[in-house]
Amino acid sequence: MGTELLGAELLGKVAVVTGGSSGIGLGIAHRLAARGCHVVLIGRNQKALDDAAAEMNGTAFRTDVTDADGLREVAEAIKARFGRLDILINNAGIGPVARMADMTRADWAWIIDTNLWSVINGLDAFLPLLWANPEPSYILNTSSISGMFTGPTIGGYAATKYAVVAMSETLAAEMAQAGGKTSVSVFLPGPVRSNIHESDRNRPQDLDGQLKSMRLEDAEGFENVTIPWMDADDAGEIAVSAMLAGTLYIWTHPEGTAPISARFRAIEQSIKDSKAG
Repeated sequence: MGTELLGAELLGKVAVVTGGSSGIGLGIAHRLAARGCHVVLIGRNQKALDDAAAEMNGTAFRTDVTDADGLREVAEAIKARFGRLDILINNAGIGPVARMADMTRADWAWIIDTNLWSVINGLDAFLPLLWANPEPSYILNTSSISGMFTGPTIGGYAATKYAVVAMSETLAAEMAQAGGKTSVSVFLPGPVRSNIHESDRNRPQDLDGQLKSMRLEDAEGFENVTIPWMDADDAGEIAVSAMLAGTLYIWTHPEGTAPISARFRAIEQSIKDSKAG
């Protein structure tokens, strides 16, 4: 990462990034820091957090995003230290797979807690700080390209990511209705280099379930596919640039969205058929 400031619009701003010590979260944090932000990283791996924070002169908090009280404590610490928050990046998540017929209630609890409740907890903890800030502020919720279409074995993951899209759309409308001071974006990345395929490292020890981590190369339907991997810092630059531009839907791989267009066409056709019937 270069040390140059990419414009001064974020100079001195304070940004929270959950899941910020690796992968997409770290890529976003790098690009925010390059623009002059003080970045507050939240995650579970203390060493990775400390290393990343030292690299960008940021701040690290070891907190589980499923712990609502823990995130509120971080919000209080940010308020006490900086007196403000300008940017919230709800990014933490996991990506294990299993067929829905095989998933246990424990599986559902794990993936919903980590991918959906983490966003809810982040909004609960940090939205009051954003709302109290008289200057423009930003929220970016990381969903996935699978937040717009799905397939075999990713039903649990897609269900949570669809929900993040719906929450982001609703929040964007509500923020606009309230005056537009806080803009909302939803990030819909495709294949980005990260360690999401190692989600089992954060698997609760008492989890009795079938969700398993898997590399995309080994997933059903991808055995003979050339996957257009993107570097996490490049994905972070896309996310931050589009967020600052006020873009609601942010894509890393627009060329891979044909299944989404097909889904929309099928929906539109079903509406036409219903009207005709």
